[in-house]
Amino acid sequence: MGHDMKLYDFGFSSAAYRVRIALAVKRLSFEHVGVHLMKGEQYSAAFAAINPQQLLPVLDDEGTLLVQSLAIIEYLEETHPEPPLLPRTAVARNRVRALAMLTACEIHPLNNPRVLKYLTGTMGISEEQKNTWYAHWVQQGFTALEKRLASEPQTGRFCHGDTVTMADCTLVPQVANAERFKVDLAAFPTILRINAECQQLEAFQRAAPANQPDAA
Repeated sequence: MGHDMKLYDFGFSSAAYRVRIALAVKRLSFEHVGVHLMKGEQYSAAFAAINPQQLLPVLDDEGTLLVQSLAIIEYLEETHPEPPLLPRTAVARNRVRALAMLTACEIHPLNNPRVLKYLTGTMGISEEQKNTWYAHWVQQGFTALEKRLASEPQTGRFCHGDTVTMADCTLVPQVANAERFKVDLAAFPTILRINAECQQLEAFQRAAPANQPDAA
């Protein structure tokens, strides 16, 4: 707990949400530094100096600036191994990383606000077309994820076994996003079951967008 961490954060950023979950699971305290994505604060010169990509989250760990949510979670795993977010064996670790990346690298980038803004702005597509695009990529990714989670014996109470892993840290924010965009998730009962399990845990409740300082 004696760590002086700052998280450049926005409640509804799903990438920042992943890191908030990891921090909460590992019981690490941090100072919230708000960067309001909807107001374009990420495009300020001050923030560009912190992260040239102008994306959230950024974790400042006593002056060391860390970017990219999955890389940050791996860093937290290496510096604060307990409780672990990755299992012990190489095969199991690969499964957890692959499940996490299915969400973080396949679904999320196509539905990121900057992509949606480009579609409706530069490309001139309608709001309805944008929502169709959004739902398409969620459903395509979740179809594959559901198949794996429902059929593989390594799935337990959570994505991998009966303890929270990095895969759950990425799954929950993606479900929250899909629900916000009113995507029909009825075809994904295993994903919804795991999401519900996670929501019962204090760490996930603490990390939820509604419980962040910028929620109002």
